[in-house]
Amino acid sequence: MLVAIPSVDRVLSMDATQSLIARYGRAQVLASTRSILAAMRESVTRGDGLPHDTFSEPAIAVRLKDALDKAARPALRPVFNLTGTVLHTNMGRALLPEAAAAAVINAMTRPCNLEYDLDSGARGDRDTLVESLLCELTGAEAATVVNNNAAAVFLALNTLGLRKEVVVSRGELVEIGGAFRVPDIMTRAGCSLKEVGTTNRTHLKDFAEAISAKTALLLKVHTSNYAIQGFTAAVAEPALAELAHEHDIPVMVDLGSGTLVDLEQFGLPKEPMPQESLRNDVDLVTFSGDKLLGGPQAGIIVGRKDLVAKIKRNPLKRALRVDKMTYAALESVLRLYRDPERLGQTLPALRLLTRPLTEIGGVARELLPAVEWALSGKANAAIKSCHTQIGSGSLPVDVVPSVCIAVTPLVKRKGEGTALKKIEQAFRSLPVPVIGRIADGAFCLDLRCLDEKHTTEFVGQLARLRFQT
Repeated sequence: MLVAIPSVDRVLSMDATQSLIARYGRAQVLASTRSILAAMRESVTRGDGLPHDTFSEPAIAVRLKDALDKAARPALRPVFNLTGTVLHTNMGRALLPEAAAAAVINAMTRPCNLEYDLDSGARGDRDTLVESLLCELTGAEAATVVNNNAAAVFLALNTLGLRKEVVVSRGELVEIGGAFRVPDIMTRAGCSLKEVGTTNRTHLKDFAEAISAKTALLLKVHTSNYAIQGFTAAVAEPALAELAHEHDIPVMVDLGSGTLVDLEQFGLPKEPMPQESLRNDVDLVTFSGDKLLGGPQAGIIVGRKDLVAKIKRNPLKRALRVDKMTYAALESVLRLYRDPERLGQTLPALRLLTRPLTEIGGVARELLPAVEWALSGKANAAIKSCHTQIGSGSLPVDVVPSVCIAVTPLVKRKGEGTALKKIEQAFRSLPVPVIGRIADGAFCLDLRCLDEKHTTEFVGQLARLRFQT
């Protein structure tokens, strides 16, 4: 059988290979050819009993094309997020509006005034690209931007609390995604953590009794990724700010997933806004750009001018700064907030969260026949009601109603779990992976995040659905 395996030169001279060389380049085709032929020789030597047509030119051409296509596929790929989590951390969180994407492309492909003051002709500060907008929208005196909210908290703590004590309620020592914990961030920032109160109840007197000559800052953390209910107590921002200022120390609030608009007007649960904290005399507020705000990944610090200036002078600011693409996207998104009446249509994250059930149900009815056809003989599909999470640590106990296509295996309950995993794998292996969730004995495709403009692409690839045996 070894003699049936063609030489490298023979494969390279094939017409099909020539077209691959024109597409991928000779170096990549040569490397893949050698790898495929070596694998064939190894299989024959092991006595795997390969069919004779394995060594035919058409079979080798197909195998070579598949290998090259796979190698050329980008690691960062688009997917269909049908998980039922709108701001999914593992899938890039907020979708950017088209205007922001256009601004990013413009910044990437042309020189821009990232750190150049067009009025004076001198070097400028990149934060000025968005600072005036942030101050306008939040009422802050000053603002700065770093690469995420964890970095914003870290930089502020390192600047204001290095080798000093930071007082925080025990019930607010949260852990965010990826096992990053507030106490760990404080330690790395060079602060000494001083916990007060209990897990479920902290009072103003707890903070008052903890303040000493070593106290640099009072910190309040919004518990955006979990909720404690029942017998609870927390110190309100105005009271905490008054106490801090009596002792001539600043108070900082970490909102985590911040929003710049009252979500209740869109029928969504209330979430605190940075402008509210600033009106409560809080000195600094940190929040994310890529969660409820609906922009790119960024950590935003707003507040007192003197404190923000001090933070910007910290040498670590340069290590945590963002690039021109982030500024371009963030500025574009912030401008949308100047027209709050149309924000539900112009901001993708908010549009998806407020999408009418009638519209989602229409998409489900449109897609169901195609899904049933693709699953024929493998599984059943039906339209069902479900609930969508907001995601990314935002409003953890609140959900919004949605509609899904629930896929259930034909096998009996004993093999149901394995069958569901095979169904999940099949959808995840499509050219544009479809990511759903397994719940209540079904593989659920929550359609809240499937735009009508992408339904054709979704349906078009269902013919390539393949199930493991």
